[in-house]
Amino acid sequence: MKKKMPNYLLILCLIIYSSNSLSAQKKSKNKIEESTDFYVSPKLVIGIVVDQMRYDYLTRFWNHYSKGGFKRLVEEGFDCKNNHFNYAPTYTGPGHASIYTGTTPSTHGVISNNWYDKELNKVVYCASDTSYESVGTSSDVGQMSPHRMTVTTITDELRLHTQMKGKTIGISLKDRGAILPAGHTANAAYWFHGENEGKWISSSFYMDALPEWVKNYNTSKKVDTYKKVWTTLKPINTYLESGSDVNAYEGIFMGEKLASFPHDIPSLWEDNKQYDILKTTPYGNSLTTDFSILAVEKEGLGQDATTDFLAISFSSTDYVGHKYGVNSKEIQDTYLRLDKDLERLFTNLDAKVGKGEYTVFLTADHGAVDVPAYLKDKKIPAGYVSFDEIKKELNEFSKFNYGTEDIIINVSNNQIFLDYDLMLNLELKPKEVQEALAHKLLSFNVIDKVYTAYQLWQNEYTHGIPYILQNGYNLKRSGDVLFALKPNFISYGKTGSTHGSALTYDTHVPLLFFGKGIKKGNTVERTEASDIAPTIATLLGIANPSGTTGKPIEDILE
Repeated sequence: MKKKMPNYLLILCLIIYSSNSLSAQKKSKNKIEESTDFYVSPKLVIGIVVDQMRYDYLTRFWNHYSKGGFKRLVEEGFDCKNNHFNYAPTYTGPGHASIYTGTTPSTHGVISNNWYDKELNKVVYCASDTSYESVGTSSDVGQMSPHRMTVTTITDELRLHTQMKGKTIGISLKDRGAILPAGHTANAAYWFHGENEGKWISSSFYMDALPEWVKNYNTSKKVDTYKKVWTTLKPINTYLESGSDVNAYEGIFMGEKLASFPHDIPSLWEDNKQYDILKTTPYGNSLTTDFSILAVEKEGLGQDATTDFLAISFSSTDYVGHKYGVNSKEIQDTYLRLDKDLERLFTNLDAKVGKGEYTVFLTADHGAVDVPAYLKDKKIPAGYVSFDEIKKELNEFSKFNYGTEDIIINVSNNQIFLDYDLMLNLELKPKEVQEALAHKLLSFNVIDKVYTAYQLWQNEYTHGIPYILQNGYNLKRSGDVLFALKPNFISYGKTGSTHGSALTYDTHVPLLFFGKGIKKGNTVERTEASDIAPTIATLLGIANPSGTTGKPIEDILE
């Protein structure tokens, strides 16, 4: 006969079982909650594009940077050290479009800043749109929209995901630097109209009138505080990371005798289109920072649970690089001052949005080549190209072989555009004409590589220059013969730097992530500009832009 368990033992067993069961349920519940926490919701995402920033500007000027700007991004965030653009030409329009669409010109359609439109039979600008009116100025410089970008941006996808509740605003000195990142669904895009006005303006694509806070900023003439002499931030003798201040490789403002510090902006004002001169000084970046900080406050960005997006493009780095070159004291001073502006921006975001409540990425739209005249003096192969001479010889070749120069409609962006109707009338085969012109181009000493449209249609390249050219080739918009110049050869003036090639000095740019949802660390694995948008989409748990070909950078996500 079995003995019955005493009541107190039975009660004790029930208590232990119940406790264990509740504990197991709690652990199971926590496990479920943890497993569903697969995205983050920063109050604000800030995308920063520094126009014409080479990756080595981070390392070259590192010892001069403050703790709160570039160093904060690197030391508290994630540094993609081997980040590249994977297409050419490397210009501002396609750069901004590629960053925000997660794809290349072959898909998003912005093949350059300006290009020959085969349907309209004229050259078009990447953001121009005469179906809209300027807002904030009587000039026609506001007749703009993103309509030539054929796919969505990460900013569009955030708007769609939040049922249009999340705000998106683009800000830049350049219209294309504000419009293309802001996307098709933006609340606003603002850019700076200089000349005799010095105003932030927009397009009727976004609004019928400027908001009161923008009107007030414009009428306050705060921009006039930057009408001052440009001197170096630090003693110029400490700028050991750049070349001499007086040299033959730098451009000068109208009215100047030497391209050296100090630059007397007030005395040069009238001869250099008044407010436009500010663009080619670090003060252009400062007024962009001022306006961005004001936008965060006045638009209430990052003030609720719905994620907003602020797209900022700093353009003065590009203007200064074009005028003075990548090895100039001016470019060094511009980056040291930009570092201070970044620190000011982040400090403001800490206060207004909250430390750890926002996410930032910083990159560039392209790099730049060193001044070829300087490289030649250092015995490095480099030089200059005259496209007028190339066009002249191509026309002579066409006339000799086909009886007319009219087969070649346009030569631009290192591409040749052909007249298909004329070739049909002359019973010429496009493939054969393409190949003949390609062979002719290879006879020029300054040209390194040539590819025909037929080659790009028939092959899928996976690396090297052909891979980069193919990613920049749009079936409906690009030309019929594409060519690449020899390294360090450019079609440009003898002073200042430029960009546009498929070579590493133009493709290698910074990519830094910082803030909510971002790991600390770095990678030397290759990343590409088209990876940025899908990385942000994965971070936020939203759809990729419609044309995305890039992939998320897994290492950066917590």
